[in-house]
Amino acid sequence: MEPILSRCGYRCDLCLAYKPNIDAHPENRQILSDGWFKYFGFRIPPDQILCDGCRAEDPRLVDKNCPVRPCVIERGWENCAACDEYGCEKLRERFVVFEEVQQRFGGVIPASDRHAFIHPYENKRRLDAIRAPRGGEAE
Repeated sequence: MEPILSRCGYRCDLCLAYKPNIDAHPENRQILSDGWFKYFGFRIPPDQILCDGCRAEDPRLVDKNCPVRPCVIERGWENCAACDEYGCEKLRERFVVFEEVQQRFGGVIPASDRHAFIHPYENKRRLDAIRAPRGGEAE
């Protein structure tokens, strides 16, 4: 599957909740519900975990209240990296940085867990890399 970058820089194609991944592996719902709880402290019931990706037309989303998607669409951009207000509060709330997750977790995170539950959402580095050639890398 080709990389699919969400509006906030998450990688849909790597996310276990992404519909093609759920279709191929329905057990991902319970696995992801448990993993998100373990590393991020929130639990979504497995039967509610399914996402078309925020680039889809009229998508089913896990986070129906995401403030980033409508903002990016309204401004006509591909993702937050194009914004002059990059790093705004809406986006900062959604930044995922592995080292910060590991520090909050308070222990070693196995590589398999990082791959499944954290890497798809490590958006700050992705968006910073998109901005860097333009000279707009955020702090």
